[in-house]
Amino acid sequence: MVRIRLPDERLAWAFVGVAVGLVIALVATVLPGLLTDPDALEDGPIVILTGRDDSIGGQRQQLVNQWNLLHPENQARIVELPALADAQRSEMLARAQAGRGGVDVFNLDVTWTAEFAENGYIRSLDESRLSTRGFLDGPLDTCRYDGRLWALPFNTDVGLLYFRSDLIVDPPRTWEELEDQVEDTRARTGNDVDGYAGQFADYEGLTVNALEAVRGAGGSIVDAAGDVVVGAQQAAVVEGLERLRVIAPTGVPELDEDGSIQLFQSGRTLFMRNWPRAYRSLAQDLEGAPPVEFGVAPLPGGSGVLGGQNLAVSAHSARPRASQALIEFLTGDRSQQILFERGGLPATRAVVYSDQAVRERYPYVAILEEALSTAELRPTQPHYARFSEVFRAAVTGYLRQDKPLADDLQGQLESAAKGQLTPADDG
Repeated sequence: MVRIRLPDERLAWAFVGVAVGLVIALVATVLPGLLTDPDALEDGPIVILTGRDDSIGGQRQQLVNQWNLLHPENQARIVELPALADAQRSEMLARAQAGRGGVDVFNLDVTWTAEFAENGYIRSLDESRLSTRGFLDGPLDTCRYDGRLWALPFNTDVGLLYFRSDLIVDPPRTWEELEDQVEDTRARTGNDVDGYAGQFADYEGLTVNALEAVRGAGGSIVDAAGDVVVGAQQAAVVEGLERLRVIAPTGVPELDEDGSIQLFQSGRTLFMRNWPRAYRSLAQDLEGAPPVEFGVAPLPGGSGVLGGQNLAVSAHSARPRASQALIEFLTGDRSQQILFERGGLPATRAVVYSDQAVRERYPYVAILEEALSTAELRPTQPHYARFSEVFRAAVTGYLRQDKPLADDLQGQLESAAKGQLTPADDG
């Protein structure tokens, strides 16, 4: 558990920064070990297609700048797509399908990797010619599909529990404890403080929040083999969703990450589920409002679900070896440390979490490491987007419209996992 008083915490960010010359020197020392075959890189520019850079100070671009200084024959360029994840996926798929746009590297959400691999839009990586040692197991697993490695993890993510440290002495270890603390605080404050602010709008955030709640109730939507098991575990699914409805603010408002932060920062909620990057946002007081004292802990029962992004080589790239070398550079130990220390993005390399200076400067690192160690992957399916859409529709109906889960939800999800619209389309 970490407790933070905001005015002091802001001082920590003031010390973040590494001189450019030092970065170049450090990167240059590790680069030869990262490249699989430096002499065989194809000349020419490398285009990285990605979503918005959420790092502090645009650290992804800073790392690309360092690569460009070291590789004048392989100048890399970032092309950013619209902020909405659905729009990003659609544009990436359109470019991949057409083989247009000169894309060399895709920065994929972890749930898109299987889809791009299944459809032949990205190249598999030869593990005999690169080292995957040092990556955290979970993030690296999101890069695998059908027994092959298709990408390397650029940054990882996992939900954390933020709580009002002025009202909560010990953060809950189980979802039952969290529900009890919400009810107790509501009783003590006359409902002036609401319960649990999560991501409840109709997008992937709701899918993740629901999966976490179901997992916290001991249930699952799919098993380790990827088979849909919601029918056999419907009692746990209902328990998790019902708890989510009880602890959420009245009406289960359609919050996204930013909306959740604003609600929690205003002092109106006891708990907030959000990604690690919310930590830095909470260090900024709302104008004219007193600071909120908060602590951070893993989600109860270690029920977090992995997020993050993976870097993959486009199947249409004319420079696959150079593109892979760039990916290895961006996911290397030193690059990952810079992305975390300067950019606030959770690292995919274990060495970053064991660095004593990092642990002393950022007291929530140990909490983040613990949460990542127990986090669960979302279903690894080529048709995950459709699967998530069907599941999310059921969750929305249950939370906001008092609709029971459909009797044929098992069949709906099985069909969605195959990319079909309804169970009737099967066969």
